[in-house]
Amino acid sequence: MATAILALGLLLVAEGLLWALAPGLIEAMLEALRALDHAQRRLFGLGALAAGVALLWLAKSLGA
Repeated sequence: MATAILALGLLLVAEGLLWALAPGLIEAMLEALRALDHAQRRLFGLGALAAGVALLWLAKSLGA
């Protein structure tokens, strides 16, 4: 449970930094996402999910 809370906290810190430091970049990225169809967005989301799970597994296996 602590790992999930840590992961959520890190996600919020990263998201907050992006919105605070580069709001124009975020808007450009959202426009680029709007140009993709639903299947491409779903595939991108699944890739991000897999990468996140792999990173959490790696951190847990390294003893974090």
